Amino acid sequence: MEWQLFSEVPPESVQAVLSIARRRTFARGEVVFHRGDPANALHLIAEGRFAVRITTPLGDTATLAVRGAGDAFGELALVSDELERSATVQALEGGETRSVHRSDFDRLRQEHPSVDAILVAILAERVRRLSELLTEAYYLSADARVVRRLADLAELYDGSVPLPQEALAELAGTSRATVNRVVRELEERGVVELGRSRTIVKDLDRLRPKPI
Repeated sequence: MEWQLFSEVPPESVQAVLSIARRRTFARGEVVFHRGDPANALHLIAEGRFAVRITTPLGDTATLAVRGAGDAFGELALVSDELERSATVQALEGGETRSVHRSDFDRLRQEHPSVDAILVAILAERVRRLSELLTEAYYLSADARVVRRLADLAELYDGSVPLPQEALAELAGTSRATVNRVVRELEERGVVELGRSRTIVKDLDRLRPKPI
């Protein structure tokens, strides 16, 4: 398994963390944890894709992110023992993670302080991603955000995105009507093909976003 988050982390540090990780499997639709649950473990994704979701003040469910193999979720559990989960994570398909419990990680870092590089790598990636999303929110139109999120999902799903347009709208911070219009326009240009319950990206290079 190649952990893309840890490309700059010494291999021995990665192996040390994996040595204390517990294999967990999840069925499609199974909730890994709910928002408000005690935050006690980091999950490294070995297989499958997982949705990070919250419930809005109006009672609606909003998808904040979709993460796949080589990524992680629940990293704040390793930062403090006073935290609660800030979002609900659910398996979108059968999946598998390597769960690193906070108490096990604390013991490991006493013996191998270098494993802190794992946590630093994950948090640095989250900060980079949040900065990118904030810039998009300020400077990009809703249409452009839809295209960017579709490109992200196309890479995650190898070109065939099985998520409904409602999920794409949540990820882009816009309405389903906007997503439907943008995707239809992309289909007319031959960039995507709308299949049964999925969007097939035919030309990722044309869809791939340009730097802001």
